[in-house]
Amino acid sequence: MNTDPVERFLAALSPEQREAVDARPCEEQERLAAAWERELESDDELDTLDELSPAAAEAEAARRVLERGSDR
Repeated sequence: MNTDPVERFLAALSPEQREAVDARPCEEQERLAAAWERELESDDELDTLDELSPAAAEAEAARRVLERGSDR
C-alpha cells in the first residue's frame, strides 16, 4: 500500500480531477492531500462508508476537498 499522502490523494480522484490537481504546484498538492487526510479522519459519515468501501470513502473525501477548495 502506498503511504505517500499526495499519491494516495491523486489515486482517489477521477481521471479529470487527477490531471487538474497534478498540474498544480507541489505545495498545493501537499496542502490538498493534507486536507483530504483530515477529512477522512474527522468525518464520521466517511467512517461508515469506509467500512463498506474504503475507495468510495477516499473518493468522497477527495471530492469534498476539491469542492471546498480549502484546507479547512
